[in-house]
Amino acid sequence: MHDETNRRRIVRLLLAGGALGASGLSGFMSRALASGDLPGGTGIARLDGTATINGRPARAGTPLAMGDRVATGSNSQAVVVLKGDAFLLRSKTIIEVKGRENTLTELLIAGGRVLSVFAKKPVTVKAAVATIGIRGTGAYFEVEPKSVYFCLCYGEAVIDGPRMQSKAVKTTHHESPLMLREDSGIMKAEPGPFRNHTDDELIMLEALVGREPPFVKDGQYPSKRY
Repeated sequence: MHDETNRRRIVRLLLAGGALGASGLSGFMSRALASGDLPGGTGIARLDGTATINGRPARAGTPLAMGDRVATGSNSQAVVVLKGDAFLLRSKTIIEVKGRENTLTELLIAGGRVLSVFAKKPVTVKAAVATIGIRGTGAYFEVEPKSVYFCLCYGEAVIDGPRMQSKAVKTTHHESPLMLREDSGIMKAEPGPFRNHTDDELIMLEALVGREPPFVKDGQYPSKRY
């Protein structure tokens, strides 16, 4: 009952923010918020299009275990929930989840675009040339073979890479998007634009694991920019 009440309250919040405007909340987000069929709270919550787990076709409700590799097909997107962590995978995205006792400790992003919300525990994200330590944050990644777009939507992170000094980042609402690139064997973190993810999607992901983003509590939603 608590989860259903929370989801209804989140829908009202999205209504107030304009996500349920003239065009309506996307069917994908609506179905994700209505999710309640995940065995043990882990697995694919919603899927539009196609996806595989360890190379085998998956569907909404397919469970996920540590060590599994999830890939979305063309023109597809999936919401994946792992206990207190949740992910929105865009098309042609590949991730691998690692951990202990069904608790995520390491996320590998082989390629594609992933919006993520993490519970308050240490998680290491490995993406192309970058290694990013995260704890209780929201973050968006676009991963290419030699570069990573990284927006720490809120929270704290530590970025490491080849021959670079570790860089600590702290944000409350998308303040410091970065482009992480390797140049002559050295990884550099340079300012980048805000792109390709929304506050509404973050609210949806956090709602699925029973939380709210801090920008909601701080009164920064709705925002015209995000």
